[in-house]
Amino acid sequence: MRYLLMKPIVIAGLLFWGLCSTTLAQTSADSGTIIRVLTFNILHGATTQGTFDLDLIARVIQESQADIVALQEVDFKTRRAKNYDLATELGWRTKMASVFGKAMDYDGGAYGEAILSKHSFAGSRLVNLPHSPDHEPRAALEVLIAFNEQDTISFIATHLDHLRDDSDRFNQTKAIVQVFNAVDYPCIIAGDLNDIPGSRSIQTMENHWTATYEPGHAAPTFPSDHPRKKIDYIMYKPQKRWRLISTEVIADSIASDHCAYMAVLELLDKP
Repeated sequence: MRYLLMKPIVIAGLLFWGLCSTTLAQTSADSGTIIRVLTFNILHGATTQGTFDLDLIARVIQESQADIVALQEVDFKTRRAKNYDLATELGWRTKMASVFGKAMDYDGGAYGEAILSKHSFAGSRLVNLPHSPDHEPRAALEVLIAFNEQDTISFIATHLDHLRDDSDRFNQTKAIVQVFNAVDYPCIIAGDLNDIPGSRSIQTMENHWTATYEPGHAAPTFPSDHPRKKIDYIMYKPQKRWRLISTEVIADSIASDHCAYMAVLELLDKP
């Protein structure tokens, strides 16, 4: 387990443990909790025009009205990101709580995943994923979010290996399944999985998680200027605790080289 970097206001509320229109609201008892989930690879704060514009990224997030956001390619005080702590800066710009999970040291700082949330975190952990010695380290960042006394979920953000050889990526999906199958809470996982539907890595995930698309009808998310393939995902489990309401691919050809991907989910009452 590795350390997490987060805003001081979030630290006080965290317990570390071993391990497109509506905003999130508690509705009537027979309809559950509606959660707007966004995943967004932010290209370490750069734009496709070679500029550095955190306000542009924040605007995409704010306009989505997301309640929970998984961010990939997040820098912490690297030289290329002008020594910004991107998770904290984007949390401040979007008025959301933030937490950063370090996957590796990079360029004078760190590089990894982040989560933004309109609700505070009840717990968090960082799970290191397997990788070959000559490949980039990868991680899965998990938080617990309690919406009320009855509804607590596990939310996981991750970014899998990007190389053509899928050995690391396949092993990372197997590790995710093994670790998070032990979680008792309803779960959502979101991130850039760097593979397409039908691949063995995505099939491994779909054997244990429910995808937010119909087989054969996965809207592409990359590249943002002319999306041709789906590599950004939101999945959930167990299936009986969730209802998928809608999905949306948010294309902004300047904010990042990835489209942001949104899913609106309803957390159902226990049967």
